[in-house]
Amino acid sequence: MLRTEHYNYHLPENLIAQFPVDKRDHSRLLRVSRSPGSLSDRRFFELPSLLEPQDLLVVNNTRVVPARIFGRKESGGKVEVLVLEHVDGEAGSGQTRLCLVKSSRRPKPGSRIFFDGTVSGKILEVLDRGLTRISFEAGQKGIEGLLAEKGHIPLPPYIRRSEDVSPGLFDRERYQTVYAEQAGAVAAPTAGLHFTGDLISALRAKGVQVAPLTLHVGYGTFRPVETEDIRQHHLEEEQYFIALHTARLINETRQRGGKVIAVGTTVVRTLESAWTLEKGVCAGGGKTGLLITPGFDFHVVDGLITNFHLPRSSLLFLVSAFAGYDLTKKAYAWAVDHKYRFYSYGDAMLVL
Repeated sequence: MLRTEHYNYHLPENLIAQFPVDKRDHSRLLRVSRSPGSLSDRRFFELPSLLEPQDLLVVNNTRVVPARIFGRKESGGKVEVLVLEHVDGEAGSGQTRLCLVKSSRRPKPGSRIFFDGTVSGKILEVLDRGLTRISFEAGQKGIEGLLAEKGHIPLPPYIRRSEDVSPGLFDRERYQTVYAEQAGAVAAPTAGLHFTGDLISALRAKGVQVAPLTLHVGYGTFRPVETEDIRQHHLEEEQYFIALHTARLINETRQRGGKVIAVGTTVVRTLESAWTLEKGVCAGGGKTGLLITPGFDFHVVDGLITNFHLPRSSLLFLVSAFAGYDLTKKAYAWAVDHKYRFYSYGDAMLVL
């Protein structure tokens, strides 16, 4: 099943979660057994009972940057800017970043955007799909200081809030995993949003180990697939880092017969990118643009925790590659029929 049209499915709009559940680990969990292809309804806090003492959970500890800011053009028109690149820069210096710009009219190279009394940006280059390269003049605070002070969490466009709802502080906490540490993502690794500190403690008490890696989720992960053949879709590269301790735990777990369970598609892509036949999973940093589609040969991942993804998306291709196309289609139909909540703030599935 390699045609994009095969990854469509019907989803009633009322099943798209606009807010998370009150308690992170009280979301629903669809248990998907690859053999014999069975499904069962659980709750996320039951996860320790579904895993074995020798298993290892690998999580993505990236932290979402409040990268969405608002400004005005020289003409006075409103502009929304999503800063896509996050690197350390010297305070007071110009800092050039790739951004996604939304405005009534396409900005022109050389024009300026004003954000507050000390920060402005000059349009250097206008690319396709609203992508724009901007040189920020951010004074003493720097662009990262501006985002920390004035920025908003960049929620996905399918989360639509009424005008009387102002949950900025709420999303700053709930659209992060409890183990988020390394700032640099423009979207959360949403499979991890269901974990609590108590749940992680319960997993460790059972003998399930938890190890972090970092992959900074970029805008390219969510680009629409426009090719007819899913294998021709291009994923933008994203930066990752695997600590030596994490790499050792993964390789040791596999050697002793335990399962390596990826918490999210970002972890799958990172681990499979960092694997070599000679050394197993290698520690260190790198970039990955790995596109996983049915037929992919998995070398590291034995299990997957993931949310329910958009139709025709590269994330759905990956889940279908791991669980099998027919079983994934069956699981999604089950989730719709049983009114699971979908997408970033929605429920999850465990595939083993």
